[in-house]
Amino acid sequence: MTSNTPIVPHLLDRCDEAVASAETLLDTAKKAVAARVSENGAVSSARVDAEQRATHGFAWYATYVEALRQMARWAHALDGEGKFGTLEQLILQAAFGEYLAQLAGGVAMSQGEIARPYNLGLTNEAIGTFWTPVVDELVQAGTRQDVRTGIADHLARHDGAIHYGAPGLDDTMVMIREQFFRFAQDKVRPFAHEWHLKDELIPLDVISELSALGVFGLTIPEQFGGAGLSKTAMCVVSEELSRGYIGVGSLATRSEIAAELILGGGTKEQREHWLPKIASGEILPTAVFTEPSGGSDVAALRTRAVREGDVYKIYGNKTWITHAARADMMTLLVRTNPDVPGYRGLSMFLAEKPRGTTSDPFPAAGMRGGEIGVLGYRGMKEYEIGFDGFAVSAASLLGGQEGQGFKQLMQTFESARIQTAARAVGVAMAALDLGLRYALERTQFGKPLIAFPRVSDKLALMVVEIAIARQIAYHAAREKDEGRRCDLEAGMAKLLAARVAWACADNAVQIHGGNGFALEYPISRVLCDARILNIFEGAAEIQAQVIARRLLDERGN
Repeated sequence: MTSNTPIVPHLLDRCDEAVASAETLLDTAKKAVAARVSENGAVSSARVDAEQRATHGFAWYATYVEALRQMARWAHALDGEGKFGTLEQLILQAAFGEYLAQLAGGVAMSQGEIARPYNLGLTNEAIGTFWTPVVDELVQAGTRQDVRTGIADHLARHDGAIHYGAPGLDDTMVMIREQFFRFAQDKVRPFAHEWHLKDELIPLDVISELSALGVFGLTIPEQFGGAGLSKTAMCVVSEELSRGYIGVGSLATRSEIAAELILGGGTKEQREHWLPKIASGEILPTAVFTEPSGGSDVAALRTRAVREGDVYKIYGNKTWITHAARADMMTLLVRTNPDVPGYRGLSMFLAEKPRGTTSDPFPAAGMRGGEIGVLGYRGMKEYEIGFDGFAVSAASLLGGQEGQGFKQLMQTFESARIQTAARAVGVAMAALDLGLRYALERTQFGKPLIAFPRVSDKLALMVVEIAIARQIAYHAAREKDEGRRCDLEAGMAKLLAARVAWACADNAVQIHGGNGFALEYPISRVLCDARILNIFEGAAEIQAQVIARRLLDERGN
């Protein structure tokens, strides 16, 4: 670390003051946006849609404020443990410098869409109130070249580290991280690019090893054969496996969704039958929710189930079904009551199916389907499925009651989005690993690429934003672990982490130059893998809409 990199005096106190200023700015923005989207004293859905630049911008501003709040919490916790070293202080300075500056000047919702303060109805006076001497000091200090150089110097000396900057985990979580880091680096990373280029399924022996490590039952209670660990542990495991390859990091996603559904809405018999099998990896579930014409509009779902005695016959079409051929059970969302519009007529089934093969993916009567070719996120494959009288036992109706499907599905979104945020952090780490290694090994004009500020700056900011995304994901996980509603926090974590993963992958490709565009270089795969994170588990636009609506519906402001 460069010895002449100054740290802001009383940094933690300054950050606390800046968070308070940011919270005041957000409160002002909330009132301004609420005034735009309210009719007769209530938030209007039509107005929220019409004012998406304001409402989605507000969601991003709220996410930034939460991110700063969690970075301050992280720093205080490290300081209390005597672990708030020079690198961590530089990361904190850079995080506050960049994000405070963006709150004043504009937050990127995507590459071409900037939410400016005036889009939210914020006046120059409001920005002036926000821009206190402390905020000004942190922005000037955190955006200095020597701060980024200090972070990059650390990277150059610690290439291949498990993490860059203390993640703020207890000893148990650190041990879990180290175990899965080693597994991913030894058993996954060396082979991932070949699996991707050949568009092959992840080998079954890798899945067996993950089963033995308890990945599929990580958060399932011990009474059902799981490890009974926290959602924070889920984040740590998902990060490191996704750092090796997002396909491997995503293998347990469908098990997590199925377990959440069964724990939250299943009968005693369904819990006892399915959860031990999911936890052991004996069965692999798949989530069958999306339809070709519906996308994120679940209320428009058309696939129907018609009861005939002790079975339901399924008719309709589903798409974007991950790992469907290999799956042994489908969490299947269908409409059981066609006369009830919207969400109320939906039901969820735990539908058994025979495991398919590459040549015969769906060897079941009343069921057909085919593979969807994709740019990235390979290793499990995506499918479309058509149902024409596929028989499902009436006993597989989740909870034994029709019409509960949408409510049951909503209960899974918190965990699924927290895990997706963790997967995004892992993909971002993979991009950082590749970009750093290339910048250290590749020379231009007689010196390594990392010696050029425009390269080292990219790497330093990757470290900073990865730290931010990680802390907001851990915050959402802690809220879930403590039994509090956290759909807002989970949504924010997913929204931000997905953008961070894409930015890191894009910048790592830029560091590679022309080689980054060559299929033989793994960064080309990471770029493709990163792109899906802004789409699945709630597209960024849907996520911003949900966040904004949740906050604007809150009374008292």
